[in-house]
Amino acid sequence: MRVPRPLAAVLLAAASLLALAVPAQAAPGKYVALGDSYSSGLGAGAYGTSGDCKRSAYAYPQLWANALGPSAFSFAACSGAQTANVLNSQISAVTADTALVTVSIGGNDAGFSDVMIDCNLGSDSTCVERNRQAQEFARTVLPGRLDQVYSAIRSRAPSARVIVVGYPRMYQLGGSCWVGLSETKRRAINTSSDVLHQVISGRAAAFGYGYLNAQTSFAGHEICASGTRWINSVNWGAIEESYHPNSAGQNGGYYAALRAITG
Repeated sequence: MRVPRPLAAVLLAAASLLALAVPAQAAPGKYVALGDSYSSGLGAGAYGTSGDCKRSAYAYPQLWANALGPSAFSFAACSGAQTANVLNSQISAVTADTALVTVSIGGNDAGFSDVMIDCNLGSDSTCVERNRQAQEFARTVLPGRLDQVYSAIRSRAPSARVIVVGYPRMYQLGGSCWVGLSETKRRAINTSSDVLHQVISGRAAAFGYGYLNAQTSFAGHEICASGTRWINSVNWGAIEESYHPNSAGQNGGYYAALRAITG
């Protein structure tokens, strides 16, 4: 049926007014991604020209920036970073106009990279003791170091939303791995992940920062899980990528959880 011309004009005018009343969603402000290899995306591949920092095209900060189109994006996270590296080399990316900061840091301070090496090469007792030492460091020394990083972020960008990103558990205990580390070693490593979670989430809460609980978001996808595994097991061909999230983990474990927090 043909719409009479006067009615068509009214409908067109109403549509124009509606378009004015519902503006397009503005792009978010500046986003800065700080941290270590879990934020740089080591283990996910496609590192481009980032050199030793191993910033992956599949890392959750890049996925978030691709999807949300922030007004500016600074991908400062770097593989191997400790809290001192964030303070000395990365924090300058955080400026007063920063709207969102994500940061994963602390695992390297506590020496968990060396822990994984010792657990692969040593006995059960060596692995358990090495984890105990790392856990003690995480409980006693790491909180002060985290406070320095979190304070520096607040000082440089008082209005920014800050989301502290945690670490997943490495193993699903009683899972489907028939080779590799013993269950004793896996349990010790998971306990260390639990300690990191407790310490980091606690300090984030003390600053009023958001916290991305990777233990929850990666649940059911750890090493030895029966379903899709989002964490690389030991890879002797690319040893540095061992015990890091793969591209599926960066997407399903980190990016999806970050989107659930930020919208």
